Amino acid sequence: MSGPTVLGIESTCDETAAAVISGRDLASNVVASSMDEHARYGGVIPEIASRAHAEAFVPVVSKALADAGMTIDDVDAIAVSAGPGLAGCLAVGVSGAKALAVAADKPIYGINHVIGHIAVTQLQFGDFPSDALALIVSGGHTSLLHVADVARHVDVVGTTLDDAAGECFDKVARLLGFPYPGGPHIDRHARLGDPHAVRVPQGLTQGRAGHEHPYDFSFSGVKTAVARWVEGRMADGKDVPVDDVCASLAESVSTVLATKAIRGCLAEGSDTLIVGGGFSANSQLREKLIEVGARNGVEVRIPRIDLCTDNGAMVAMLGVNLVEAGIRPSAPDFPIDSSMPLTTISV
Repeated sequence: MSGPTVLGIESTCDETAAAVISGRDLASNVVASSMDEHARYGGVIPEIASRAHAEAFVPVVSKALADAGMTIDDVDAIAVSAGPGLAGCLAVGVSGAKALAVAADKPIYGINHVIGHIAVTQLQFGDFPSDALALIVSGGHTSLLHVADVARHVDVVGTTLDDAAGECFDKVARLLGFPYPGGPHIDRHARLGDPHAVRVPQGLTQGRAGHEHPYDFSFSGVKTAVARWVEGRMADGKDVPVDDVCASLAESVSTVLATKAIRGCLAEGSDTLIVGGGFSANSQLREKLIEVGARNGVEVRIPRIDLCTDNGAMVAMLGVNLVEAGIRPSAPDFPIDSSMPLTTISV
């Protein structure tokens, strides 16, 4: 195996994850989720998540090394998510990674885990072409990025002005009575419904707002429109066609994401769109991106499902890029940053 060997550690939300990558080869990828502990609350409870990270850190990291057939001595560097994310969760992962780095005398990189969602696609599709665009879609982020160099320079082309796509789905899911997390339930019901049954608006696509924000996103109005439609049906004593509501919501959101992302590629002269983030597991979005990309001559790189959600492989892969690029490791006392800007790749 060629290239540096990096241990990646992720703890930004409710997954405690660790992975080992050597060059472009994934040697191990271990994830422990505390999602079931949050389900009854309808969302992630930071204190519960932080405790779960503290309990899972050593077993997860140990298993990642064991699955790779390595010890910490075989690792060239450690990479850990330093932000953005929940502060308490970040603190657990970063503290543990720092302790491990000091004990093993290894360099450490505090990385931006959102940029890790871009880097992880290299495991499946190889290195990036020059000047690729990336669409990040998750529970907390919807952004379109220009990736000049994943280790050195990323620019924000567009971002969400209110709710992210994942937040929109989760809020509609609660309205429809689905348990947390709601996204997979909407996905499943959407496959059974009519995507044109309910008129769902497409935010920032029409008129002056669309002209002023060609690559920005807004899903708050989408959520409100669906809620009012559902409440209106219930007030009239009519049944709510859940499958049709889900299908219409998915059609609206996926169309906006795909159209704006591919339009950005054409404007930037890029023939490659990299997709990352937990919401990229949504089947309607995956199909729409590939469809619109093919129609416009843009290659769409969507990672397999197990690499979409938060995982250690994405952290390790970005770490490999940083080591290969000769980027200086982070200082031993580097801070966490729960609102780390997307232009910051490592700290």
